[in-house]
Amino acid sequence: MNYAENLYLLPYIASLGISLGVLWYVWVKRGAQGSVAFLWYIFGESLYILGYIFEITAPNVQSKIFWESFQWLALMIPTLAFPVFVVQYTQYKIKHPRQILFISTIVPVLFSLLVLTDSWHHLIYLTPHIAPNVVFSELIYGYTPAVIFFAVYGYLLAFFCCALLFIRILDPHQLYRGQIIVITIGVLIPILGAILSLLGIRITPLRDASPFTTAFSNIILAWGFYRFRIFEVMPIGRDKVFEAMVEPVVILDNKSNVVDINSSMLALLGKTAQEVIGGPARKIFDDFPIPIKMYTQVSYARAEATFAIGNKNIYYELTVWPLYNARKQMTGRIYISHDITALKELEQELRKLNTELEDRVRARTWELAEAYDTTLEGWARALELRDKETEGHSRRVTKSTLMLARKLELPEEDIEQIRRGAILHDIGKMSIPDEILRKPDRLTDEERLIIKEHPQTAFDLLSPIPFLKKALEIPYSHHEKWDGTGYPQGLKGRDIPLSARIFAVADVWDALSSDRPYNQAWPREKTISYFIEQSGKHFDPYIVNLFLGMVEKGEI
Repeated sequence: MNYAENLYLLPYIASLGISLGVLWYVWVKRGAQGSVAFLWYIFGESLYILGYIFEITAPNVQSKIFWESFQWLALMIPTLAFPVFVVQYTQYKIKHPRQILFISTIVPVLFSLLVLTDSWHHLIYLTPHIAPNVVFSELIYGYTPAVIFFAVYGYLLAFFCCALLFIRILDPHQLYRGQIIVITIGVLIPILGAILSLLGIRITPLRDASPFTTAFSNIILAWGFYRFRIFEVMPIGRDKVFEAMVEPVVILDNKSNVVDINSSMLALLGKTAQEVIGGPARKIFDDFPIPIKMYTQVSYARAEATFAIGNKNIYYELTVWPLYNARKQMTGRIYISHDITALKELEQELRKLNTELEDRVRARTWELAEAYDTTLEGWARALELRDKETEGHSRRVTKSTLMLARKLELPEEDIEQIRRGAILHDIGKMSIPDEILRKPDRLTDEERLIIKEHPQTAFDLLSPIPFLKKALEIPYSHHEKWDGTGYPQGLKGRDIPLSARIFAVADVWDALSSDRPYNQAWPREKTISYFIEQSGKHFDPYIVNLFLGMVEKGEI
């Protein structure tokens, strides 16, 4: 090649160099969400520019058509990769992703086959010929329906994906909005340049201006990688529930940089999202009372923190969980802080009361028991006042439980412990947030899991109290089932304490026979049928038979 030809090729080689530079950057960041798909997108662009350089330097029609075909095949890569990137980056949930992926490959695969077999049918290159240009000759051919169809398909697909991207501009964090704008502009510029070429509007001496528009878009992308830290600080996961959570939550990536944070945590920090997103956790939480900075290098952790606001101590429990991508690779950690002040205060009050009662038991055992029982009833009443749904339930179910226990001719000492356990059966619900306990609608699966923690909470609260050791059987085990499918321990059959088996029958009977905000009381016949059906499944068969006999006699 002479000097003029080398000089003419210089912008195209520079364009290829810029694409390769972007390709190298994305390769380095290939562990980020969506980066592998974007890597293939840039790789396809680079191959296209390379094929273009070889095409314009080719000496005859046959070699130019070969490299033109190479470019068409290279375009298949970004056509397939860009939608995958958009879905991964935006984290849209798609039903039947494999089927959709298969369908999306049909048009590119068919067009690729037409390109490879054009010499047989000429459905791609219509009357190809060489026309002289400034330095190199140019391949000219008419656009066939197949070419136009594929171009329209590719452009519509790209515009649709850009629209999905642009929807995310509503993200509350400026950093991520900047990322989306840069990526969208970087993708649209080559598309708009290709459309101009398709319409016969030239912005360069040669018909196809794609190498120049691609270079310009990659310069914008490179600036965006630096300015908005694309593929370095990525949103691992968020939604409306995350933002509305009462518990303070922050998400760190594998480098312990903050990639997401909810409003509750920002309120505790006294900072805005723009001041926090992308920053190192150790610096942001340096003087934060919840010890997040101490757990930036662990996958799992649970810790408690205490700090004073005014004259009151505030207690928080910090839980750390890892986050994984679809390939089971850890992408970061989520830190959830739960306010356990009410629970701690209740624990302290129980310990204080326990100490006081133990001091008195040496002298006045009977008075101590009477005072303790009054306290237990007060706790139960306090819980009923908090949980309107079960108002009166504790008194009714305690009465039925004692009647059934006496029918079994249990010792009076055991019956007294059963009475105390029945009064306290739902004491564990003291730790359940009001928005769940008082929710008028049906609970979600996540909320049901929180509700299911109340037997364990009751155990944690009451087990330090020797006086309630026997009574604890009901608060801890009244949700166990005869067939072993209950909780929290999954006990089965006679492994379940007798008092809990007795109480379970009375408890469910009262629940089904009483109106609830989301459920009308069942007719008596339906309730009896349910107990017969659940005998040997949920309930002890012997106790069910005894209880239904009492029902039939009108004793209950």
